[in-house]
Amino acid sequence: MNNPAKSATGDGNGVNPADELIQSDADMVRVLEDLIDVLIDRGVIQFTDLPKPAQAKLLQRKETRATLSNRLDLIGDDEAGLI
Repeated sequence: MNNPAKSATGDGNGVNPADELIQSDADMVRVLEDLIDVLIDRGVIQFTDLPKPAQAKLLQRKETRATLSNRLDLIGDDEAGLI
């Protein structure tokens, strides 16, 4: 039986397959970024081996992640002993 309502929301649990795929894509992007970092760190590839657009995207994501990390760091290293 093909139930349109069920297929629109996934397995009947309210989980949307499209949302799962979007999350999976985001997770895979992070895996690929980490893989690229490992390959560069081990000298397998050089950052400059990557196409310019890929270099730009990776740098932008690193900068964005660093900015978010700094914003989320509510307690600085020098304040760690206060709690």
